[in-house]
Amino acid sequence: MFELKNIPLFSKLSDEQLSELHSYMYIHHYEKESIVFYEGETSEYLHILLDGDVRLYKTSPKGTQVHMHNFVAPEVIALFAAFESIPFPATCEFLGTGTVGLLPMEKIYNCMKNVDFSIALVSALSKRMRLLSSLLHKETIYSTEAKIADIILENPSVFERLKNNEIASILNMTPETLSRILTKMKKEEIITIKEHMVTILNKQALQNIIETNRILK
Repeated sequence: MFELKNIPLFSKLSDEQLSELHSYMYIHHYEKESIVFYEGETSEYLHILLDGDVRLYKTSPKGTQVHMHNFVAPEVIALFAAFESIPFPATCEFLGTGTVGLLPMEKIYNCMKNVDFSIALVSALSKRMRLLSSLLHKETIYSTEAKIADIILENPSVFERLKNNEIASILNMTPETLSRILTKMKKEEIITIKEHMVTILNKQALQNIIETNRILK
């Protein structure tokens, strides 16, 4: 399990400050598929992922889950919601077992007197803005082929850790669509898949798919 000092936001704090924060932190352990918080809930705590992987998703009016993003420990979850004191914009669910630390926001505000902490906070918020911009772009602009090419380039190990139906859920497509496009990529000798391990044979072809939104023959 990771500690606060392993997270960039807290890495510049002194040992004394870290020790004080840790004394106020509530540790919660979760089983697979446990919900950390639901979309629309509020909290006076900063959620810190200390162990495991979680996924964030929104629920449509029809009850369909729309995947937003995955976080891997160590990481801060729902940073904007915590500092803006607004409801969580998505539901957070563990993909496996894991641990979350809850820090009272009043203790976090005390840390803002530390210049290095404030700079790290601005950097973290800026990173989240870039992430949101990227997510919006991929969800509104990318075709299904481009989404799959992107995840293969950026995170090929996901195919070893998750089942195809879980990956399809992350990409907001059906398992059948994912399987069909992977088969086409293998046929075009862009990738190989053996024992759930993806090997890239033609990186340029994957980049072309992202740029053109289709598989070029």
